[in-house]
Amino acid sequence: MRYKHYISMQKRIVSVICVSFDTASQNLTDATNITNASSRAADQQRRHIDPSDFVKGIDNPYFPLVPGTSFYYVQVFQEGNHSAVENIKIDVTYDTKVILGVCCEVVHDVVKEKGTLIEDTYDWYAQDKQGNVWYFGEDTKKLVNGTWVTTGSWEGGVNGAVPGLIMLAHPEQHIGQIYRQEYLKDSAEDKAKVISVNSTNTIQLGTYANCVVTEETTRLDPGVIENKYYAPGIGNISTILNVGGEEHEELVKITYP
Repeated sequence: MRYKHYISMQKRIVSVICVSFDTASQNLTDATNITNASSRAADQQRRHIDPSDFVKGIDNPYFPLVPGTSFYYVQVFQEGNHSAVENIKIDVTYDTKVILGVCCEVVHDVVKEKGTLIEDTYDWYAQDKQGNVWYFGEDTKKLVNGTWVTTGSWEGGVNGAVPGLIMLAHPEQHIGQIYRQEYLKDSAEDKAKVISVNSTNTIQLGTYANCVVTEETTRLDPGVIENKYYAPGIGNISTILNVGGEEHEELVKITYP
């Protein structure tokens, strides 16, 4: 999903796989207080990913996914002598996909440059009972020299991939804490931390107060630091690449079902 555009980027296992939180906690690094108080988090790390811990739908105010909603973004970036403008459309579909026994919401996003489709992605998200939104994987294809290739794709439970957290239920309780957003060694290793929960940001659509701001990094591209801005009731409204290049992505339109 373009909420994770810059940094993010299969033999299907038929039986339901449960990944222990002992393993997941290693992959989620130091995020020991990621869901609630430290004692509860420690307990969760000892448990398996349990489908009964998840709810239907996603209504986290900073990452709401209402089926039928479409988000439109414009991204401008500069890489060396090359500059480009990309148009991004994100559709929250009515489809679901079961991963690790959890029913995930399917989000479809496409990227076009000068009217030509250059990237096509399906992302899978689910929300737990505490209100945290989990990222269970993506199926991404990019147009490279006229050929479609799969890049950065992963699915929780397949080949050692582990779901991560895309948005916390209570980000104000975890400022400065680093947590995994995804994990597949050498393919998907994004991390994030909350750096603000009261930012005011102005974009083409208007001015939004009380925004959550995250800082994202990855071991796979250590020279890159990206900030994302999430407005309550909407989700991601802006993404700025602060270190490692020049890139700015901004929400320009929303349509509702």
